[in-house]
Amino acid sequence: MALAVELVAADRRVWDGDASRVVARTTDGEIGILPGHAPLLGVLVEGEIRISGEGADVVATIDGGFLSVDHDRVTIVAETARVGAGSEN
Repeated sequence: MALAVELVAADRRVWDGDASRVVARTTDGEIGILPGHAPLLGVLVEGEIRISGEGADVVATIDGGFLSVDHDRVTIVAETARVGAGSEN
């Protein structure tokens, strides 16, 4: 089982694909999302989103935003987002 992950900024889709884990910082602290996670809506703070998948990991820097988890689908919405060097996209 995998997570379907979509990372979008205000002006474009930054990354999407399957992942085994997503780690992000919320206003309540760092959170890890695995397949089967309970539904969640969280407010993200400035920092990194780490997406672990088959092959390479993806690290994106965001300025804050929202994270939604529902039925193994993770949607991350940020005003700006940038995928770091060494990632797939």
